[in-house]
Amino acid sequence: MDSAATGAGAAHRGGSGGGAGDGLGGRRIAVVVSRYNESVTRRLLDGALACAVERGLGDRVSLYWVAGAWELPVAVRRLVSGGRYGALCALGAVIRGETPHFEYVAGECARGLMQLQVEYGVPIGFGVLTTDNLEQALERAGGAAGNKGHEALSAALDAARETGGLDAGTP
Repeated sequence: MDSAATGAGAAHRGGSGGGAGDGLGGRRIAVVVSRYNESVTRRLLDGALACAVERGLGDRVSLYWVAGAWELPVAVRRLVSGGRYGALCALGAVIRGETPHFEYVAGECARGLMQLQVEYGVPIGFGVLTTDNLEQALERAGGAAGNKGHEALSAALDAARETGGLDAGTP
């Protein structure tokens, strides 16, 4: 894994690589992680990295950190617009507080990431938790409810594989 931004931590290495049928077209995978609520997002990241390794793509992951969920769409836009990545995954945790701030951050983050996915035609896994409290977030970041980071990257990789033949017109 290429640790491509400050604060990204130690690099992890995984399997040797995926193949022509992975839908990535030889491109890399970007995982963009929010530092806000890091006790949750690090667990989501662990799940996403485990997914990449399970699929033999651990050596094709580039990791980027941003301040919070609000910054995820702008970072993902910079990455997806360069054409280097065949799939991306955005990870974050927005936990409800006592003000409507939660709705704005969560909604605009989701809208921005979906808009980029449609505009660029590159799958972006949505691993941004929106929960009422920290306990719910931790349950979804490797607890009893699974790991949504793993699920988000898995969905993006599946979408890359499933849509990879659409340009060629193959069923």
